[in-house]
Amino acid sequence: MSEGGPSFSLADLDYELPEELIAQTPAEPRDASRLLVVRRHGGRIEDHLFADLPDLLRAGDVLVRNDTRVFPARSFFRRATGGRIEVLFLRATDGGGGGRAEHWEALLRGRPRVGEELENEVLGPGWKLRCVAPFGDGRWSVESVAAAPVLSLLDEAGVTPLPPYITEPLDDAERYQTTYARRSGSAAAPTAGLHFTPALDAALAGAGIAVEHVTLHVGLGTFKPLHEGPLDEVTLHGEEFSVEAAVWTRLAAARRDGRRMIAVGTTSLRVLEHLALEEEGNRGVRGGADGRLTGTTELFIRPGYTFRAVDALVTNFHLPRTSLLALVMAFCGTQETRAVYSHAVHERYRFYSFGDAMLAL
Repeated sequence: MSEGGPSFSLADLDYELPEELIAQTPAEPRDASRLLVVRRHGGRIEDHLFADLPDLLRAGDVLVRNDTRVFPARSFFRRATGGRIEVLFLRATDGGGGGRAEHWEALLRGRPRVGEELENEVLGPGWKLRCVAPFGDGRWSVESVAAAPVLSLLDEAGVTPLPPYITEPLDDAERYQTTYARRSGSAAAPTAGLHFTPALDAALAGAGIAVEHVTLHVGLGTFKPLHEGPLDEVTLHGEEFSVEAAVWTRLAAARRDGRRMIAVGTTSLRVLEHLALEEEGNRGVRGGADGRLTGTTELFIRPGYTFRAVDALVTNFHLPRTSLLALVMAFCGTQETRAVYSHAVHERYRFYSFGDAMLAL
């Protein structure tokens, strides 16, 4: 699913970034990171700290955050010939479980063959992985046969899948988790949320700002770069989301009352806009037996998109040629986003996952 204008191209998503501005370590404390504020009506740019957020918002605003938790999704396997295959587990395709074959979608780095059986480097014959079928772009359907579920095996033999542009080792894996992460299932962190602290949450509450949570498990739809070709034909890789029905009811009431909806991160924004589009199309929202609204979103937001649910956005600075940057340009304007990013480079903001943030109001 995508919505936008026809005149936007991949070249519009390019910009120059000095390598030294790619953050290798997170700010300490979390809310000591910088916060670039852009006023979309008028284009004024302001430099703040993330800890200033409660003073930049107003009573009645609703912050919506993604409470997904990153699991140790990367593990290494050996072929019978001894060759090494890196496996990034993306999502279970059959519900998961232990004591039987589990099927997963995974990224495989190497040259496996259909039907080939791999053996885990750490657990040996206790964990074998069969390469079932390729999907393209390095994605495979794989079958795990073991006495334990894949998620339990990854707790023993998996590592946190930091992005490739982070070359410094992470001393504390929890620094690649938000402080409110609670629903495991992501192969990458929703990085806009990494700046929040319990003290900041208390300050937000004291300022009359509500906080709600949705869940979107981050996968290829979020972090995979776009390829050459018409962007109006792009479909993102599906990512699973869920929202408590009571949360959606409260958010709908807040929207009716005219309160501002502030998405923390592009993942939260895509969940809110996906559900708003479903309502607009009179498709309703699907509820599960556990009182949660669930689904898969492939929503690709690019310039020309009409926002239905979100009034403001907290987000980090994104890589060129990604759907994330296209979303920010849709929200702020293409040239306006270029001006913001130029300001950030000039003022030496830190970029990408462990970098600083921006607030578009």
